[in-house]
Amino acid sequence: MTDALLVLFDVDGTLLLTHDEVYVDANRAALAEVWGVSPDGADVPGDTALAQTRRALRMIGIDDAEIDAGLPAWCASLSRRYVELLRDADTSSWELAPGAKEALPLITRRALLTGNPEAVARARIERLGLAALFADGGGAFGCEREQRVDLFALARERAGDWPADRTVAVGDTPLDVAGARAAGARCIAVATGACGAHELAAADVVIASLAELPAALERLAA
Repeated sequence: MTDALLVLFDVDGTLLLTHDEVYVDANRAALAEVWGVSPDGADVPGDTALAQTRRALRMIGIDDAEIDAGLPAWCASLSRRYVELLRDADTSSWELAPGAKEALPLITRRALLTGNPEAVARARIERLGLAALFADGGGAFGCEREQRVDLFALARERAGDWPADRTVAVGDTPLDVAGARAAGARCIAVATGACGAHELAAADVVIASLAELPAALERLAA
């Protein structure tokens, strides 16, 4: 019955459980290239790349007009630099979420919905051995919309205007849950990121690992 659901996967903390220093280095270089500064981020887990960058730049006094003018160039620079740096990076210590390789092939309609820029997300899942499971042209990414809730409409449009009430987000943060709710979708929260199950209780279902995902989806599809 899970073929009746469109399942949208977050990346950080959901599929990839390891902090990515390659992203940090690429982001610093891209910020310096576009705005001449490399502020430390004020990260909110689950937020989009655009929102994180705007927040960091505002904190050092850059106004929204200057931020807006530079965001497209920053997204392009970050994406290019990340792919280049990752090419020679040792990611042997990266941890794939337990149960991911077994659970994902059992889901008929799946795509990525992540705050990462698309090039970053796809490079990461390629390193994790999941690239074949996520076709190009689907999902939604963090340089396409600034607010996470707005990514849902884009992902559903790319899936043939899939209904919101038959769309399920799989994520690991309260923002993942809140975004799904606000978009009229459902949410399965997986407690493999920085947030515990009690922080994710607003989701339709909270699971300990992706090994439990197929059964959770069957319950939602029933």
